Amino acid sequence: MHNGDLYSNLLHMWYSHIRLKIRTILADLLDDGILNEDGDNWKFQRQVSSHEFNTKSLRKFVEQVVDTELSDRLIPILSASVASSSVLDFQDILQRFGFDNICQITFRYYLDYLLPSLPEAKFVVAFDDAVQISGDRFRLPHPVWKLKRALGIGSERRLRAVVSEVGEFAKTIVRENKRDLSEAKALESVDLLSRFLSSGHTDEKFVTDIVISFILAGRDTTLAALTWFFWLLSQNPRVKEMVYTHIALCESMRLYPSVPTDSKQVANDDVLPDGTKVKKGMTVTYQVYAMGRMEEIWGADWAEYRPERWLEREERGAHKWKFVGRDTYSYPVFQAGPRICLGKEMAFLQMKRVVSAV
Repeated sequence: MHNGDLYSNLLHMWYSHIRLKIRTILADLLDDGILNEDGDNWKFQRQVSSHEFNTKSLRKFVEQVVDTELSDRLIPILSASVASSSVLDFQDILQRFGFDNICQITFRYYLDYLLPSLPEAKFVVAFDDAVQISGDRFRLPHPVWKLKRALGIGSERRLRAVVSEVGEFAKTIVRENKRDLSEAKALESVDLLSRFLSSGHTDEKFVTDIVISFILAGRDTTLAALTWFFWLLSQNPRVKEMVYTHIALCESMRLYPSVPTDSKQVANDDVLPDGTKVKKGMTVTYQVYAMGRMEEIWGADWAEYRPERWLEREERGAHKWKFVGRDTYSYPVFQAGPRICLGKEMAFLQMKRVVSAV
């Protein structure tokens, strides 16, 4: 064996080991959900989910959920704050709004998290703790957190408790929906869980894992994008008169993407466009945050919040403009290719309705 072959094999083993570590780190919370899967299992979940995400009825349901939450909860809370000249933690308000929305869209359950009293919710606290502790594992040596988990001490003891609480909450919702379906009650297949169950995907573990993944994917990403968007508006008052909400959101997410970095595992030996060779099993990480600030992609004014960069004059009419999107590999805020975000249009729908209402 040549030294080059030996080196390649060692790299392959190393990167495969890294990918296994990442999956192990997140397995307690996400288990076999779509956010923690690869290969055939991921492909199957993607196909099942893609079918449901592309239905007009789901879009209509999402619109109804968002509009109700806006008119009944978010706008009254903001209006009361304005009337009393009180200060709100807008990020917290948007997080509550996002959690209520994603729980209704995913399994038609209303948390009552966005109320004037700003209550705590056991499920939200457990979910947040589970995400936080799972993320903290990345900063610890692998043997350390595994030993803590084996001994049931410290943060790992807490993780076991909150993951159990999140799982039981999700399983209870799944069982209630399955029971309604089996009793032939009028189970309206509007939320994602009901759609999965009605289409024959009734395995409890499968739907529970995928529901938890959807909650994680749909909650933090949208609220993070909205939080940065409103902050950028406050810093750039000139764009408040702009009617181009879509391009303003695109520009906001260019500077502050909800997922600032992401990794992919190489399926087969390949050569990247710049000539870099990658071997099967390697993990390739790309920096979405950095790409949104590269002069080669966005020009010398990359640091400026300028939504107009997404506009182009139409050939007919000097005063008519059209939106011109960037290719998803230059602007991978919603990923690209086969793994492009299923909820992209849903996210834009929610954000535009929130922005216009506020």
